[in-house]
Amino acid sequence: MTCEPAAKAAEPRGGPAVWRSYGTDRRSTRTVRVRVSAAVVIATVLAVLLVPPLVQLDEQAVDLAAKLLPPSWSHPFGTDDVGRDLLVRCVYGLRVSLLVGVAAALTATVIGTAVGATAGALGGWVDRGVMRVVDTIASVPHLLLGIFIVAMFRPGVWPVVISVALTHWLSTARIVRAEVLSLRSRPYIDAAVSGGASRWRVTVRHLLPAVLPQAALAAVLMVPHAMWHESALSFLGLGLPTHTASLGTLVQGARSSLLAGQWWPTLFPGLFIIVPTLAIAGLAGAWRERINPRRRSELML
Repeated sequence: MTCEPAAKAAEPRGGPAVWRSYGTDRRSTRTVRVRVSAAVVIATVLAVLLVPPLVQLDEQAVDLAAKLLPPSWSHPFGTDDVGRDLLVRCVYGLRVSLLVGVAAALTATVIGTAVGATAGALGGWVDRGVMRVVDTIASVPHLLLGIFIVAMFRPGVWPVVISVALTHWLSTARIVRAEVLSLRSRPYIDAAVSGGASRWRVTVRHLLPAVLPQAALAAVLMVPHAMWHESALSFLGLGLPTHTASLGTLVQGARSSLLAGQWWPTLFPGLFIIVPTLAIAGLAGAWRERINPRRRSELML
């Protein structure tokens, strides 16, 4: 009888320690994840900006005497099948992938925000018609539709940007429309309409500023997916020209070397695709948790 009160008294206030340590460990893990993601993103930006001017190597320079050299001090990532330095090629490829990802994400966000805000603000048959179009386009796989769009243009950066943007605005349109529909029932919106404000004025002055944080988050979440999409198109030979240093073209050109036992021409471009995109997605997920803590962070694909 005397042992039970003593055991309860020995137990710390606020419940068992295991629950507090679990929450602490979860927060510390999230903090470490965010810091690592931020460090990778900063390193990626610095590499893209500083490596080309500091490393005086031509990324197109061919040296057949140095082809397929393994990683060394002179070539940290080794060389490819025609003797080009893989570190410089990967950095140039990352520049192209970031350009395509950021440009496509911004373009898709603008299109999706305009379409979603229009559908949500006007409502009625306009909303129903616009969302049926969105559902119809979404029923086609992104990669298949992207291949169809890219095939109509010559290989280059901007056809890939157009292809990725035209296949990735749908989710942003749905998010913005849902936010606008929820905002339309707010008292200050009713007060603005009762005061004689037109739908255009209410949309521009009140609805759009309120959905901009969600639209910006959608744009950041879209960047890694756009980079993966560009790499897939380039790997299939439909994105950028084969002589352009793109991460997808680097992986595609290294297939024969991988079969011959040279692993570095495939490994390092693959890491340049995976690591920066996961870091961007990690930061975007942390931002999403901060905006809406009730939702778990998930990558919007």
